[in-house]
Amino acid sequence: MVHFLSCDWGTSSFRLRLVDAESADIIAFRKADRGIAATFNNLDDRKKEDPEQRLLFYLRIIQEHISEIEQDQNISLKGVPLVISGMASSSIGMAELPYRNLPFSIDGSDIEAAYFEVSANFAHPVLLISGVKSEVDVMRGEETQLIGTIRDSTAVEGQVLYIFPGTHSKHIVVKGKQVIDFKTYMTGEFFALLSKQSILKGVVEWNDDLQTPNALQSFKEGVRDAKGANLLHMAFRVRTNDLFEKLTKKENYHYLSGLLIGAELDGIKPSDYAQVSVCSDSGLRLSYETALETLGLKEKAHVFPDEWTDEAVVRGQLKIYKQFTRKL
Repeated sequence: MVHFLSCDWGTSSFRLRLVDAESADIIAFRKADRGIAATFNNLDDRKKEDPEQRLLFYLRIIQEHISEIEQDQNISLKGVPLVISGMASSSIGMAELPYRNLPFSIDGSDIEAAYFEVSANFAHPVLLISGVKSEVDVMRGEETQLIGTIRDSTAVEGQVLYIFPGTHSKHIVVKGKQVIDFKTYMTGEFFALLSKQSILKGVVEWNDDLQTPNALQSFKEGVRDAKGANLLHMAFRVRTNDLFEKLTKKENYHYLSGLLIGAELDGIKPSDYAQVSVCSDSGLRLSYETALETLGLKEKAHVFPDEWTDEAVVRGQLKIYKQFTRKL
């Protein structure tokens, strides 16, 4: 295998990459806002109930993007394997697959997946990767990111907590070479709801520059105020910060962000982990790094660089594909 096609299809976004299978270098990239949710809503009821028609509907969308890459690169990708992770294996995806139960191996050898051979309708073998569940939680996509994030050079003795920030942040616990637990935190979604649809929407103003002194101070104050506090009570502090003119609306934006991220991280006990690792894009990486430092976790914290995060899904898919195809 010289190349493979990497598809990361989330609820609200679509990413397709042509990847060098040896180096995992990305050769070409396509991105669209055509997420799984919108795609499923465009399916008529008949196709939703017919597994073959439903699968074909999704594959035709992927083929459109493959054709664009072929045209741009002036190559034929016929027969090149396609690996898909994210929400494509969910109840609103191309084919619903069962979740893998905990624990699972970080080498990708026992992830739940389905393999589809080349057909007359789609000229690529397809590996569709499913998600993972505990007794009370589920994830689809982050398991692949995690597998791609962990490399031999980053192996740590003892129990490690991996944090994947986002709309629904994931805290994944790795012990030895297995994932033994994980939790979901609705941090990003709560922030969106409170800042855009609650009484607080009039007292915060969007500002993405955390590095100014006032923004940083306000963020840290929010993190500290969340420690051991009742979030339902502390959220109202955002309103009184404005009412009593303690913070500007832009500063209040960072205070609210710190309050929610602080609440997410408050339960982390340093004694439980040899390392606390953050795998995030640049938009949230500084926020989580600052919050961990504010909570006294600087010595335990490890923050992956941008390029590592960007490559995580691709490397995870490649590892899973190699493990899966050995069994065929």
